[in-house]
Amino acid sequence: MMKKILLLTISFFIISCQPKEIELTKYSIETLMTNNRSSGGYFSKDATKLLYSSDKSGIFNVYEMDLNSNKETQITDSKLESYFAISYSPLTNEIIYGADSGGNENFHLFLIREGQSIDLTPGEATKASFFGWSQDEKEMYFLSNSRNPKFFDVYKMNLENLKTEMIFKNNEGYTYYPLSNNDKYLVLNLNPSREIDELYIYEFETKNKIEISNQEANFWGQGFDKDDQNYYYSTNHDSEFLYLMTYNIKSGKRSLVYKTNWDVTRSSFSKNDKYRVVTINQDAQNKLIVKRTEDDFTIDFKGVDNMNINSILFSDDEKIARISAGASNSPGDIYTYNMKSKELKQITSNLNPEINPTDLIQGEVIRYNSFDELEIPAILYKPKLASIKNKVPALVWVHGGPGGQSRIGYRPLIQYLVNHGYAILAVNNRGSSGYGKTFYELDDKNHGDKDLKDCIWGKYWLQKQDYIKSENVGIIGGSYGGYMTMAAMTFEPEVFSVGVNIYGVTNWIRTLRSIPAYWESSRKSLYKELGDPYSKDSIRLYEISPLFHAKNIKNPIMVLQGANDPRVLQIESDEIVKEARDSGVYVEYLLFDDEGHGFIKKENQIEGYKKILNFLNNYLNKV
Repeated sequence: MMKKILLLTISFFIISCQPKEIELTKYSIETLMTNNRSSGGYFSKDATKLLYSSDKSGIFNVYEMDLNSNKETQITDSKLESYFAISYSPLTNEIIYGADSGGNENFHLFLIREGQSIDLTPGEATKASFFGWSQDEKEMYFLSNSRNPKFFDVYKMNLENLKTEMIFKNNEGYTYYPLSNNDKYLVLNLNPSREIDELYIYEFETKNKIEISNQEANFWGQGFDKDDQNYYYSTNHDSEFLYLMTYNIKSGKRSLVYKTNWDVTRSSFSKNDKYRVVTINQDAQNKLIVKRTEDDFTIDFKGVDNMNINSILFSDDEKIARISAGASNSPGDIYTYNMKSKELKQITSNLNPEINPTDLIQGEVIRYNSFDELEIPAILYKPKLASIKNKVPALVWVHGGPGGQSRIGYRPLIQYLVNHGYAILAVNNRGSSGYGKTFYELDDKNHGDKDLKDCIWGKYWLQKQDYIKSENVGIIGGSYGGYMTMAAMTFEPEVFSVGVNIYGVTNWIRTLRSIPAYWESSRKSLYKELGDPYSKDSIRLYEISPLFHAKNIKNPIMVLQGANDPRVLQIESDEIVKEARDSGVYVEYLLFDDEGHGFIKKENQIEGYKKILNFLNNYLNKV
């Protein structure tokens, strides 16, 4: 009898110790794209309403939340173009929003008045952007290139009669940081190279310029204090990382405010300087520090303190904070937080209730050594069911740029592919931002070479993981990442089994010669980094352009493109597709007639992402 009891006990112990089978729901792209995206979150003057954008209708429209009744109202009902919330008029509560046409990036500003939308910045080739309100709140500042398509001038508009006046004529290629609170100063920036900024405070009355950038380094404007006595800026002078400084306009004294071993990317005050927000780019995600200025007390926002907080904005009375926060496995949402009662209120609910967030993946920051032992940071998305007994195919994901960064956050395409069994390694190759200026500059005139090798060594890292099908690794990327994808398939044709190019550059000579006119302010910097297409640099640009070497492509590729893309022209994709097909390579080409540089409409995202998965299932997972 004792023997039987012992056997039963052992059997129960063995059964109970067996690993529990992981349950996972595979979601269709339609289900995942029922998740929504939201942006903005701007308070009315009396802080009773919040203005924001959401694509819950299938395309971005403007919405308003009554913070007292919790009633949401859809303000615009666009079916074709995305409309983005910008601001309330402080005096009338009229709504300002922005929109372009078909993704052409020529954004205009619109005013909703008596139920009608008024284009405040007309002109087919005009590009405009909101720039704030005057001290008396009667006039709106904005930037526009209507005078000269290369340069943005500064204007003010009286919102009562809509009369416009140019207040700063730009013939130098300046970009700007916002005006002082007293309307006396404008902050100007020139960017001769990626490593150098020229930052000036311009006084309207005297037309004098005070140079803040006293050294050859990066200088990023952050803003004035409420009395306009001090100007805050970030710089990496004598440092790998950006740190926060202040400049006293009267005395010229500079003081260190905040420094850490990561970039201090943003800093701002609430309306009356009661709170200061400092944003740090810490290992591919934001870290926000909010201080009460009177006693340097750090504010904790209970309920979102374990999330990735992207931005915080205070109401003018400083009683409510708007918080945008999310995670890798859930789209970001907009919240409000009462500073006195500590009440957290969720404004948007962007996660489809049919989706269990535990089925989605949190990105994990990893590091590996490249060909020259340089440490490369990356974000790993490992499928839940991946194991040594259930090996999965993988993709190296390359971000845009050059100089961009893959960051912790929700990306529907990544979650869709990982949910369907593809591991993804989002590589932050040399030249990526966020890891110090030395790392950032390592790809200068090395594009398509050393940064590409970083991606290839990312593949080698994946192959060493016991849950990866070592022969089934592809590469995918958008914009500059699309270029890197095509560079890999062209210059290292044996390395990756497939490539997915999402509106990527394939002819650098044409791209650099045809950049939009309004990029004039960054043209010099771009040419210094990549090469001047009108000089002998064109020889190297030819050598690193996949189009001219398309005969080398051996493995299947997929190309996605927007017909209205002003940055990477449709011809870039048309030509590489033709050249590859003429060489006998299988190419799948998807062209959206109503998109630009980035796919905004849900129906197009659904079609594109579904076809990417089908392509991978047919040509990567079956290799």
